[in-house]
Amino acid sequence: MSQDIIADALNMMRNAKKARKEIVKVNRTSKLLIEILKIMKQYEVIKKYKISLKDKSVEITLGNFMECGAIKPRFTVKKDQIEKYKRRYLPARDMGALIISTSKGLMTHEEAFEEGLGGSLLAYFY
Repeated sequence: MSQDIIADALNMMRNAKKARKEIVKVNRTSKLLIEILKIMKQYEVIKKYKISLKDKSVEITLGNFMECGAIKPRFTVKKDQIEKYKRRYLPARDMGALIISTSKGLMTHEEAFEEGLGGSLLAYFY
């Protein structure tokens, strides 16, 4: 098993989507993963998630998405470089989102650009 909880969880979600499964159980969790799931829920990529504190797992009900994944290595970007990575990871202009870790918390590339912030690229989905 990998050390990257986020990459593992997003890969499990992608594989479950390809296998036409509705629910994924991720056996390891972190605060960063929960924050990413909150953003994905806003974009209806996932319908809901349920955190089990007893066995430290998350049960995710998948929503409507085609692809999701972690960005490795975690590139640091300035606000004027966001467009370059948006073209690299997203298929079309108004489709999907990059998740960026900024000094004001996790946000999508659109929110970071509006606030004039850069940060570290974590994940993408569309």
